[in-house]
Amino acid sequence: MTGYGKATAVFEDKKIHVEIKSLNSKALDLSARIAPLYREKEMEIRNLIARRLERGKVEFTLWVEKDAADMATPINTAVLEDYYRQLRDISAATGIPAPADWFQTLLRLPDVLTKVDVQELSEEEWAVASRAVDEAIDRLVAFRMQEGEALERKFNEKLDNITALLASIEVYETERVARIRERITDALEKTISVDYDKNRLEQELIYYIEKLDINEEKQRLANHLRYFRETMHDGHGQGKKLGFIAQEMGREINTTGSKSNHAEMQNIVVKMKDELEQIKEQVLNVM
Repeated sequence: MTGYGKATAVFEDKKIHVEIKSLNSKALDLSARIAPLYREKEMEIRNLIARRLERGKVEFTLWVEKDAADMATPINTAVLEDYYRQLRDISAATGIPAPADWFQTLLRLPDVLTKVDVQELSEEEWAVASRAVDEAIDRLVAFRMQEGEALERKFNEKLDNITALLASIEVYETERVARIRERITDALEKTISVDYDKNRLEQELIYYIEKLDINEEKQRLANHLRYFRETMHDGHGQGKKLGFIAQEMGREINTTGSKSNHAEMQNIVVKMKDELEQIKEQVLNVM
């Protein structure tokens, strides 16, 4: 869900800048800073972003850059002239000396320097600004698409690694059963030195080994791996679903580790957990 987009448009003497960036979030968390003239369009902008981006912590900024000449504060000539007449008349009537520097005096009086900036947003200007908004969002979406393609490659790499590790467990399963049988019989014959019913021992071994059987966990994990790949190709809006599948994968890997009772198998389980953790970290970036 991370992305960045920026666009610039020109309307008459204005340069309109639009910037939008997003980070990971479970829902759409949008904050907007919009130049005063365009605030009447804020809900329209918010709705557009919500439709296009769906999720993420999004920061949207729209500001305007004007020519320096237009930024200067104008002098209210009518007010200045009225002050001048009043002060001149008062000086003549009272004998109070007139100011040595009229401009320095007059420009400090109230409302002489007044920034009268009552503007209305025209349809033509908004059409230009809205195109800049669309362009910035398009660039952010394109950025996200590139990130998504890189994530897909990363996910497939990690899924392939887990699949290979899962297959490598089979080598140790037969050996594990033989070791369990050997360890128990050695304990009975050498350590405890007792006679035992071999048929009963065989039954108990079968029961014990069934408790440690991981075929179901392996099958379910293989299903989850396949389902993860299928979900990736189902289109956007699958981030939460992929997160749930990753949790189920973790459950099967943990159960396999608790049942393995074999050093090499447990090492493989640790490697699978490491690959899965990297998947879980990156799932947060998926829409």
